Amino acid sequence: MATIQTLYLGDYRTEITHVQSGNKVITDAPTDNNGKGEYISPTDMVAAALGSCMLTLMAIASQRLDIDLKGTRVEIQKIMAANPRRIAEIRLDFYLPGDYDAKSKKILEGAAETCPVGKSLHPDLKQTVHFHYAAE
Repeated sequence: MATIQTLYLGDYRTEITHVQSGNKVITDAPTDNNGKGEYISPTDMVAAALGSCMLTLMAIASQRLDIDLKGTRVEIQKIMAANPRRIAEIRLDFYLPGDYDAKSKKILEGAAETCPVGKSLHPDLKQTVHFHYAAE
């Protein structure tokens, strides 16, 4: 059974349905590639999936450390390249609400590095990650 179904809506848009929950997301081609840019683009979703995956694994690790990461945000920048058109780099800046000891930082940052999305991306796609803590 499929986990995701995607339906082409026309005008360079798709509707993605998560089968288990029924939740839907609409994508649109970006304005620099014939789209209207009114919804998230597929390549933006790749960048978002990377950030979300990394943050989720950090949250799982934070429970073992008895740290609450609520309020942590990730600012993500996707850099495109041409010939062929592709994602060349994803820059991720994590802003954590606390200032943790060195051991906790190492565990949280290490958890982010185990993200299966990141491990599934082509090695030529540069992943630049910075962590910012509240006291910095």
